[in-house]
Amino acid sequence: MLTNLFPALKLEELWQATYETFYMTILALVGTFIFGILLGLLLYLTMRGGIWENKFINLIVASFVNIFRAIPFIILILLLFPFTNFLMGTIRGPNAALPALIIGAAPFYGRLVEIALKEVDKGVVEASKAMGAKTRTIIFRVLLPESMPALISGITVTAIALIGYTAMAGVIGAGGLGNYAYYFGFQRRDFDVVLVCTIVIVVIVFIFQFIGDYIANKIDKR
Repeated sequence: MLTNLFPALKLEELWQATYETFYMTILALVGTFIFGILLGLLLYLTMRGGIWENKFINLIVASFVNIFRAIPFIILILLLFPFTNFLMGTIRGPNAALPALIIGAAPFYGRLVEIALKEVDKGVVEASKAMGAKTRTIIFRVLLPESMPALISGITVTAIALIGYTAMAGVIGAGGLGNYAYYFGFQRRDFDVVLVCTIVIVVIVFIFQFIGDYIANKIDKR
């Protein structure tokens, strides 16, 4: 049916490209969640009035976050080619795209984590400190649980951004739907392939948005 409507489309290649997009997005999302939480916690804990108040560390982390948020992703990929080649042994394919995807998205999510943590009732944090709770306990028993709905909403927004990043990474050989749309669609003037890839990416975005909203609503106890 699809091949009749879109004669240049090859289903096997489309499924492979879709799998690669999911593969890159999910693995990068896991890495982004971990590093984003760490960055957000550092920004929150070392800020003025924070548990670990430290202007120097806060400035360094904030500068790192701001710099990497400011660099356009397509340029970031090119800048990270030597690092990617050293780390992964190649600059092509889905695995090679992961370092750039994580480094590009983690600072963005880190800021969202910081915002979510700032929304936690300071009275609850102060009460925990007054009862002698250690910093680790405050982080894992107060800050993260209380901010979890906002953290899930933030990672959902980040996931959608990552899907767009994978499409850009595909243009320089990372694989996925971006790669398929550009090399097998645009460059060959087979715009039906570009259209189908666009539709699939939109569907993937809706899937991630639905899952993220569902989880956030489930754990939101307000």
